Amino acid sequence: MTLGTPPYSPRSVTILGSTGSVGQNAVELIDYHQGQFTVEAVTAHRNVALLAAQALKLRAKLAVIADPDLYPSLCQALAGSGIKAAAGEEAVIEAALYPAELVVAALVGSVGLKPCLTAIERGAILAFANKEVLVSAGDLVMQQVKKNGATLLPIDSEHNAIFQIYDPHQRDHIRRIILTASGGPFRTWSREAMAAAQPDQALRHPNWSMGAKITIDSATMMNKGLEIIEAHYLFGLAAAKIDVVIHPQSIIHSMLEYEDGSILAELGAPDMRTPIAHALAWPRRMSSTSSKLDLLTIADLQFFAPDLVKFPALNLARNCLLAGGAAPTIMNAANEIAVAAFLARQIGFAEITALVDQALNKIPNCALTSLEDILAIDFATRQTTLALIKQT
Repeated sequence: MTLGTPPYSPRSVTILGSTGSVGQNAVELIDYHQGQFTVEAVTAHRNVALLAAQALKLRAKLAVIADPDLYPSLCQALAGSGIKAAAGEEAVIEAALYPAELVVAALVGSVGLKPCLTAIERGAILAFANKEVLVSAGDLVMQQVKKNGATLLPIDSEHNAIFQIYDPHQRDHIRRIILTASGGPFRTWSREAMAAAQPDQALRHPNWSMGAKITIDSATMMNKGLEIIEAHYLFGLAAAKIDVVIHPQSIIHSMLEYEDGSILAELGAPDMRTPIAHALAWPRRMSSTSSKLDLLTIADLQFFAPDLVKFPALNLARNCLLAGGAAPTIMNAANEIAVAAFLARQIGFAEITALVDQALNKIPNCALTSLEDILAIDFATRQTTLALIKQT
């Protein structure tokens, strides 16, 4: 039975960050399954032309551009369509309030925190790709999910893989989660060569086509560090039960090992349309435009332990999870600023993780009890990290 076949009615969807890599894939899948979805709202940061084209194609009710200066351009592009145009941070939050059953959160970084919490607080299904939300505000997010009866569906391939094979009734019998990592573009590089790497080299991911920020995070392996923290909150397991293994082929997206010795894995081509399709259709299934995996063409599957000296971000993230409090929030905010600085050629590649470490040492850890606390620490960290960059 397909998603939209009776007795099922079309699923209503909002896409926050529709012009990014994940957002564009979601739009493609929704358009492919015409009649099975209706679109409440789409949002973008600055890409007015693509946002307007998507809103028109999907017949969305609302289109929001986050940059208020671009509001006139959006209005002009949507003139006569009947689609409401809006702009600014509050308008993005308004989009999350629109009555979509499922909200795709494809915003980059902790900027997605308020819209995601807004969707959660009205009990929506949140299919999220921006793991930074759980990293910076994991306790608060999970409290609100439980309080409001919301559902979290991870879109990033590793956690989506675990979600598909995870049985919460057997959680006490899980020995460990095994998150796989490609190793990024610098897996075989020396530390010296990595230190001299330029942005264009760091953006050449060997397997995945992703946005700039997550691609740089993959190159430093901070992305996998963020995923350790995300897995802790999503699946309720201690840091000691979450491992990382390098798997260069990116065919096995993650694994669960149970205490009886069984290891369950989810396999697929390295194509984000697969986990996005899973989330859009959940709890059912639907066809996808993603690449198909042909097991007969796979020569071999390789696995290696991560090099924690070359990729210190892994231990940094694990230590932040163990420290708790504001540490993950500080780490995430500092990393966002450091990655932006590297892409702007203000710092070198090796300085990304070094700056995060400096920020963690400079800003005292503390308990976070509210959204206001989280936002205050996030802001202070960004200012501190920017000041550290000026000193380099």
